[in-house]
Amino acid sequence: MTVVSSKEFVVNEDKYFDLALDEQVIIRRGDNVFLLVNKNVNDMNVYHDASVYEEILEPDDDFRSAITMDEFRERARIMVENVHNRYYNESNYIAASS
Repeated sequence: MTVVSSKEFVVNEDKYFDLALDEQVIIRRGDNVFLLVNKNVNDMNVYHDASVYEEILEPDDDFRSAITMDEFRERARIMVENVHNRYYNESNYIAASS
């Protein structure tokens, strides 16, 4: 088993991909740990069997709390309006008090 930092992995990517053919390669990034997995694409039927991805692509909490692009646009529009109104009101207050 070999443990490397993410920076080291990026610099020597080919080396660690080759190494993963014979042993486990673990990549550390901060508090996260990633295991480099060597699987033959033909053995996995990657392109034909969607169940291969079920475990990998299982929705997490970030996905469940995500918003749609339309929701984002609406929230951004409201925030911009609030900032504009606040600035406009403060400008009028300063001009009126001068």
